[in-house]
Amino acid sequence: MTQSQGLRTVDPVTVEVLQQSLVAITDQMFAVTRRTAMSSVIYEVLDFGVAITDGDGALASAGAGIPAFVGMLDPAVRAVLAKYACDEIQEGDVFISNDPYRGGVSHTNDVVVSMPVFHDGMLVAWTANKGHWMDIGGSAPGSTSPDATELFQEGLLLPEVKIIAAGALNKALFATMTANSRLPDQLRGDFWAAIASVRLGAERIRQLCHRYGREVFRAAVRDYLETAEQQALRGLAAMPQGQFEAHDRLDDGRPLHVRVTIEGQRFTVDLTGNPDQEPGPLNATHDATVVSAQAMFKSLVAPHGPANAGTFRPLRVLTREGSMFAATRPAATGLYYENKLRASDLILKAVAGVLAQGRAAGHFCSVCATLIGQADPGQPGRSFIEPEVGGWGARIDSDGKTAMFSTSHGDTFTCPVEVNEARNGIEVERLALNDSAGGAGTFRGGRGIDLRYRILAQTGWVTAAYTRSTVPPWGLAGGHEGTVNTLQIVRTTGQMETPGRAASLPLQRGDLVWILTGQGGGYGDPRQRDRKAVIDDLKNGYITRAEALGPYGLRDRDIDGVTA
Repeated sequence: MTQSQGLRTVDPVTVEVLQQSLVAITDQMFAVTRRTAMSSVIYEVLDFGVAITDGDGALASAGAGIPAFVGMLDPAVRAVLAKYACDEIQEGDVFISNDPYRGGVSHTNDVVVSMPVFHDGMLVAWTANKGHWMDIGGSAPGSTSPDATELFQEGLLLPEVKIIAAGALNKALFATMTANSRLPDQLRGDFWAAIASVRLGAERIRQLCHRYGREVFRAAVRDYLETAEQQALRGLAAMPQGQFEAHDRLDDGRPLHVRVTIEGQRFTVDLTGNPDQEPGPLNATHDATVVSAQAMFKSLVAPHGPANAGTFRPLRVLTREGSMFAATRPAATGLYYENKLRASDLILKAVAGVLAQGRAAGHFCSVCATLIGQADPGQPGRSFIEPEVGGWGARIDSDGKTAMFSTSHGDTFTCPVEVNEARNGIEVERLALNDSAGGAGTFRGGRGIDLRYRILAQTGWVTAAYTRSTVPPWGLAGGHEGTVNTLQIVRTTGQMETPGRAASLPLQRGDLVWILTGQGGGYGDPRQRDRKAVIDDLKNGYITRAEALGPYGLRDRDIDGVTA
């Protein structure tokens, strides 16, 4: 039972209706963005997120989309509230931001639009949308480069500025945004898709306030946050208590460490003992690290039910300013997503050995974001970005998932081959499972992919920087390690290159971009795997004959006549 500010008891059925209405509104916001965006990374891959916050900027309803985007929308709204006086925020305003150091943004490509929602003159909520815009300016195509050394090389900065004031577009600012982009048409389309979503959400919230009353609406939001907090506390109480640590290494050998403390009603993630921020873009801000910890906390403690600000009240995240998990301005952050994945992987590794259920080995742990552009003489260039799927670690009771996105993604999809070829002008020569040996176990790690893009235009370029390219995913309880992520370039001459990082690496017609994403780690001794399961894996092409005879311990006569 919930009470409004006027102490009038609110019918619990009405509260439930309002709370489910919030979920429905964010679903509508998500659908509008998907159906109206211009970039394939948004309308096909779904590299965006939407949310509703209360009037103070606390996440009230998380929509579908990338968890890291949704979870950063409330600090994005709070950044606007901190910058503007109450009387400077008016009905019909829309704010835009992409500065990683001003709250709610991860790197400059991820642009937030947020809209205050008023009812009878009172600010009651905010609607927000965050999406990956393909090009926001900067020194390199796609606004992302492994060679970037400072934030200013990564695109035009928009520090919570008012792009729409009382319903009127700031034409000068919008013209500046499009002038700085190499893909102005895509920027325009993605911008108006985001605007449509937040405006729709705002209108739906006003309708709820009109129908049920403003104070009843606000009471329902408060109850939603409290319900989520209680659910998280119940889940936390069922977890093992104590301190749990994990160690890992970056690909360059630098050590990583986390200490997770579960004590009473508090879940503390201590990431203070990690390397300094680097001169390049492999840095995450504190907010980006927090949202990664939030996603892992939610999956461990309260995997079902709502995800809102109440869910994360028991979570505390400690970072060290100036480190890779809490970089300071003006460090480049273009590849932040690789860092925050390492944070979530460390948390999982710390608790994996003590969980009653859900114990899991390491996964391929990279977004493997790949940017490719092409151009013919006299023709406008075309470019796209795609996160890639890979293998997840095996669990205590099942094989790892095959060809899945990393823990950084939620309701995300691969771009269909047909769309990539027709819209982005690339030839997808091969899309298959990675057949490299790795991840053997009683339960085996999931498979990564073998993806090959052929350049069709006269010239092209590729930008990519994968982590877990040297240090493979860890096995658990005797399971074998997985395999690393690799990027290779096969020239038309037959020459093969394996760049550790590709920063707008020049390509020519006929060159091949060859991507292999990693297999997840295995769980348990491979020789304890069910014999029939091993033979089925061999038939289905999940393992090779050499693996069946090697780590799985079968004999030649066991698999005579067995072919994939």
